[in-house]
Amino acid sequence: MKKTGNILIVDDNRGVLTAVQLLLKPHFEKIITLTSPVTLTSALREETPSVVLLDMNFTSGINSGNEGLFWLQEIKRLHPSLPVVLFTAYGDIDLAVRGIKEGATDFIVKPWDNQKLVETLLNAAQTTNNRKNKQSTPLTSSSMYWGESPVMQQLRSLVEKVSVTDANILITGENGTGKEMLAREIHTLSSRRSKEMIAVDMGAITESLFESELFGHMKGSFTDAYADRPGKFETADHSTLFLDEIGNLPYHLQAKLLTVLQRRSIIRVGSNQSIPVNIRLICATNRNLNEMVQANEFREDLLYRINTIHLEIPPLRERPEDILPLAERFIARFCKQYDKVLLRLSDAAYTRLKAHPWYGNIRELEHAIEKAVIICDGSELPAELFQLPKRTDTPRSESSISAEAATLEEMERKMIQKALDTCNGNLSAVAAQLGITRQTLYNKMKKFGL
Repeated sequence: MKKTGNILIVDDNRGVLTAVQLLLKPHFEKIITLTSPVTLTSALREETPSVVLLDMNFTSGINSGNEGLFWLQEIKRLHPSLPVVLFTAYGDIDLAVRGIKEGATDFIVKPWDNQKLVETLLNAAQTTNNRKNKQSTPLTSSSMYWGESPVMQQLRSLVEKVSVTDANILITGENGTGKEMLAREIHTLSSRRSKEMIAVDMGAITESLFESELFGHMKGSFTDAYADRPGKFETADHSTLFLDEIGNLPYHLQAKLLTVLQRRSIIRVGSNQSIPVNIRLICATNRNLNEMVQANEFREDLLYRINTIHLEIPPLRERPEDILPLAERFIARFCKQYDKVLLRLSDAAYTRLKAHPWYGNIRELEHAIEKAVIICDGSELPAELFQLPKRTDTPRSESSISAEAATLEEMERKMIQKALDTCNGNLSAVAAQLGITRQTLYNKMKKFGL
């Protein structure tokens, strides 16, 4: 019988560990067992298994399952694609379903059925092995479509040169141009590609959790710090750390990021021990950081530190020769996804797509194609399926632009004030009503003096 990969089993019941270990021995090359999840993260750093079998409760007298969900999140933070199968008691099925919603692959109910247990774990492990086989194949083709325009070919040439270095890179471009995709392409072409790139949305991290998320924390350093936890910098050690929307980082926190980049080490919250980190940093933003420096909204020394190489992704409207090839790629993808015969664009549809300014860039084009493929009943995509929003391209004077900006800011201020009144000052409710993060809300309230 051919054995499949390695498995990590975490359960505080030694009898369960022994029984499961004996059952799985003929099926797995290596079986690692832990009676406590405290050493789970360090074990995962030493060796990444093909699958994890995780119990839901570890503290005597506590059966809420929150411990299992916490460690599930920790595993997914370190290895987002690692399959985790939950081990749960018969009465905890609702909890197991919640775990699946949070990233678990499947669950096994105690007392277990031997055949069901083996099949579930082998199937989960096989997904990891298939992925590893794909990753081990030579990089003969790029996952990123570069297009046919000269400006994108020049960008590709520069990317191929800088990817093999460890130089810090700043990617700029409008929303929807594919900044994170470019970051992943750089990582794939680098010598660090054997480890996953760690991506962080700087606009989604609250100020109070900034240090904990990026630098980690020690057990007991603050409320809900139930265990030692490494931050994104440690997790990205010997890999690539991608900081998206770097322009959203509040000014007073930029100094802390700069210090870590200068020292190449972090100190966890609640500790005084310096931990060296070896990362390749890629940042991205849709904002003009030079203008932010002039407005004292972004530190000049931090900009120099992250901007060793600057890559600008041009908007789609400036490279119309890329629209049709991109559209055809999206058509092929969505026809396969929705089980349709390969459709083609009508001449009128192509003319309409090429004439549209695409202010939402590639993301807008992708969504337009997906919608058209879903709705289409024939073998051709007619122009009528592309009901694209119209925007004027007429150049405006600087004074009219300034007046419009002032009007929009006043409207935004009034919307926030109205939401504050409606929600009686509850900032979480205000942020939810406006569809923005609490951090963004704080920044806007500070900007408008609310």
